Amino acid sequence: MHALWVWAHPHTSSLNGHLREAGITALRENGWSVDEVDLYREGFDPLLVETGEEDVRRHQERLREADLVVMQFPLWWYSVPAVLKGWIDRVFESGFAYDVPDPETGKPLKYGKGGLVGKRALTIVTAGDRADSLGPRGISGHIEDVLWPLLHGTFWYTGMDPLRPHLITETGDVDTDVLAQLETDLAVRLKGVTDEPRIEYLPMTDDHYDHTIKLHPSVAPGKEDLSAHRSDG
Repeated sequence: MHALWVWAHPHTSSLNGHLREAGITALRENGWSVDEVDLYREGFDPLLVETGEEDVRRHQERLREADLVVMQFPLWWYSVPAVLKGWIDRVFESGFAYDVPDPETGKPLKYGKGGLVGKRALTIVTAGDRADSLGPRGISGHIEDVLWPLLHGTFWYTGMDPLRPHLITETGDVDTDVLAQLETDLAVRLKGVTDEPRIEYLPMTDDHYDHTIKLHPSVAPGKEDLSAHRSDG
């Protein structure tokens, strides 16, 4: 089992830094090999100007080899840090992660299929706000809705199995005891990462969507929020 751990935080001594170290250690203790992409320390250029550049090819090879992709980042303005967005923009290229043709129909594979099918994808997210603010009725929206562009629009779109986000909140109130518990919780989560169920997004099939890629009226009738696109919603 091989994991690619993509980390986007400017400070190694931060809470994120402690969790990264604990998480990678936990995976290795459970038999995983781990390749770490430290976007800040590697000086990754996030600006998409040209496709097919040499540094992108190297990152695509690292991604191709992974059974598990972990993206760890602080939640900044309800999204990922710019350097991580840039990594996705540049590395998830057409023909590699998406716009991969179905060998039978020639149509591009997407939403449950694609160039990264068979990989599991886990986000580890830190936020300064309280847990309930990112819950089902929280003012910020449920974390799975906040991260919809990443979970559904990137992971699921390219064929990966998205897992529910591992969210750490109230990061300004973490003392030594809380940190120890957070590290333990993360280790437990990672120990079962191959067995936990994915988020059950609907595949883009004629059974679910019409030719405009809108849900049929018979699918999740009456629902107009994002949960309509989940079989477990």
